[in-house]
Amino acid sequence: MKLHYYPETDSLYIDLNSKPSVDSREIAEGLVIDFGADGNIVGIDIEHASQKLDLNTLETTSLPALTARPS
Repeated sequence: MKLHYYPETDSLYIDLNSKPSVDSREIAEGLVIDFGADGNIVGIDIEHASQKLDLNTLETTSLPALTARPS
């Protein structure tokens, strides 16, 4: 997952995986969801992000471990 902020448009794009988008739907004003060919969400675009989010902090909690667990 990658976060991309574009200051020239004040938009935040959350790239959920590397699959290309084949369809987009605006589900609320300024909130666009991108879908892959399999129908799964591949990205989220938030327009006017600085007005809707606190972009000064980024915090993650309870993410799955990236290393293999011993069996």
